[in-house]
Amino acid sequence: MNATDANAATAATAATADDTFTDRRAGEALDTVRTCITLFGAVGGIVLATVAVTAATGHPTTAFMWVRGAVLFLATFLLHRYLGRVRAGDAKAFDRLRTLSAVAPVAVVGVDLVPGLCPAWYAVLQGLSALALVGVAVLTRGAALRAAFPAAR
Repeated sequence: MNATDANAATAATAATADDTFTDRRAGEALDTVRTCITLFGAVGGIVLATVAVTAATGHPTTAFMWVRGAVLFLATFLLHRYLGRVRAGDAKAFDRLRTLSAVAPVAVVGVDLVPGLCPAWYAVLQGLSALALVGVAVLTRGAALRAAFPAAR
């Protein structure tokens, strides 16, 4: 196999992965899911940056704020990985993405409601990131993606 054949085979494999969703609505829904996950990560990065600036300026921060901010930010990469597998047609990854996007916002907001655990600004920023995951939860339960993954219920 020469270099041209290898490039053609690679392109065919990439096209196959992209063509998993022939339904335009499912593809558009997954594009929006990607945007929501990216937004979740961006807000998570803002949270970590804000905690770092707060600590650097001598204001109080807690280990809880650092650890939770880092875990939620790093969860973005896991969600993107699941999304990549969903685009390749992996029903288990779709189920995991659906489940995580439904459970995480409830957990985030639930912890934020514990009095005295974190400052109000921190709870607000974490709540904003949770809203992005609510979007993922809604989209993954929409008709277009349910039709693309009928077994994942």
